[in-house]
Amino acid sequence: MDFNNVIFVTDLDGTLLTDDKRLLDCDLKAIERFRAGGGIFAAATGRGYAMAKRVVEMITDSPSVIFNGAAVYDFSKDEFLWRSEIDRCAYDYVDIIGQAFPDIGAEVLCEQTVYVPYLNDTEQTHLDWEQVNADFRKVSEIPKSGWLKFLFSGEPELIDRVESFVQAGDFVGVHWIRSGPLFYECLPEGVDKWSGFQRLIKLLNAENRFTVAAGDYKNDIAMIKHADLGCAPINSHESVKQAADLIVCDNNSGAIAEIIDHIGNLQYRT
Repeated sequence: MDFNNVIFVTDLDGTLLTDDKRLLDCDLKAIERFRAGGGIFAAATGRGYAMAKRVVEMITDSPSVIFNGAAVYDFSKDEFLWRSEIDRCAYDYVDIIGQAFPDIGAEVLCEQTVYVPYLNDTEQTHLDWEQVNADFRKVSEIPKSGWLKFLFSGEPELIDRVESFVQAGDFVGVHWIRSGPLFYECLPEGVDKWSGFQRLIKLLNAENRFTVAAGDYKNDIAMIKHADLGCAPINSHESVKQAADLIVCDNNSGAIAEIIDHIGNLQYRT
């Protein structure tokens, strides 16, 4: 089947990956068929380098969007093709929020290092699940350059309070996004998955391709809204389903395979 005019990016957690972080055979076979037909397949994930590497290398050799849009990385060549750093004026936000919420967990993500200045049970579970070897140190000891994003982790009720605290405060010069019930993230100003997707398109000279995006949570809404075809598995947050053009089966049942089947039946524009 001819997919030469299509570029498809997908979120990982909750979309491509099952709840227990597996890749389904039906999805892998569909991705292989899509790529064999000339389609460009890539990830657009909130994960940083260390957490994304293992999964991305199993699904594609195309560059992918990582850090929720703050970088485009080519894992096949092991190099950044583009990245955007958080303004240094925001570095103090980590300690301000950490001191206001003593039970919070926090990560500062640089190119290939995950720094953890605040640890809680949610954060430890996150690190263990993703098999990340974190660098535990105070914010004052983290290098003062190269921050691509930072995030706060905790139970949903705690993250709700952190989000309200930020919205009521003067935490400007950055882009805040809820990336899951347990996570609240700070990105460079003007950065999201759609801006990262646009950067990927330019880097691959794919401006004339039909764009497809899939995701399940609030940090996916921008790319789902702006892609030619925005897709969401049925397990997605309600706001994501409202933004999507196509709703498919859940992430445990082959959502990506269903989307690729749908693309194959489309009379997409070139």
